[in-house]
Amino acid sequence: MKLLQCYIDNIITTALMEDINYIDAAADNLIPEDHRSSAYYVAKDSGVVCGIEVAKRVFDLAGGDVDFRILIKDGTKVQKGDIIAELEGSTLTLLKGERTALNLLQHMSGIATATNRCVELVKGTNASVTDTRKTLPGLRALQKYSVTVGGGKNHRFNLSDCAMLKDNHIDAYGGITPAVNALREKLGHTVKIEVETRTLEEVAEAKAIGADIIMLDNMTCETMAEAVKLVDGAALLEASGNVTDANIRQIAETGVDIISLGALTHSVKCFDISMKIKK
Repeated sequence: MKLLQCYIDNIITTALMEDINYIDAAADNLIPEDHRSSAYYVAKDSGVVCGIEVAKRVFDLAGGDVDFRILIKDGTKVQKGDIIAELEGSTLTLLKGERTALNLLQHMSGIATATNRCVELVKGTNASVTDTRKTLPGLRALQKYSVTVGGGKNHRFNLSDCAMLKDNHIDAYGGITPAVNALREKLGHTVKIEVETRTLEEVAEAKAIGADIIMLDNMTCETMAEAVKLVDGAALLEASGNVTDANIRQIAETGVDIISLGALTHSVKCFDISMKIKK
């Protein structure tokens, strides 16, 4: 997954303008323009690194004149104390870019780490781990990239990617069957239809109308296992709702094809990384 540089630069520029505003009141009044320093990134926990190229780009846009040497690439597992990168150059740039670079790197690494943990937990089953649209505004592509670095897959990027009938769509329109039939009259041949279901009766209806994907929303593992038997391969089955590290293996063992977790992006814990300037 290769993100457009202009997209990344826009995120970084917005973050730097928010953080620095006009000047850095401390650094600009304390450090001479020709002052140079060496620094390094160190992991303070164990996990998966993600976003190191994004962090590197921050210093280009924060003033430049920094040699950023990547020692550990995205997707690599690290242990506490591992040195991730070494930096040398303008002290002013290092200080001005420090927080923005770490914010992005820590957040992206946190997502990759959490995703990898879930992927490892379902290993050996048929289930793939995916994200959702529960992302932070403006950061969706970076967050979804981080999921792939952790070994997961991406759900739809936006509302244009797939016609997903959630409970509110179904309730507002008047039912699964009429809603799917109405969509089929207007959708192009490349757009899939996913239907969210809450009961086995709704699962049966979604199967009968020929939904491409059936979401099993907040169902028990016993009910999901019944849904797998009922659908019998006629559609992809996605488990969603209240998925945790404690139950994801049991959910995967029901035979579902996909397990989606909003928590991978909307409430993930940042991976602890520090930048240290050498004295």
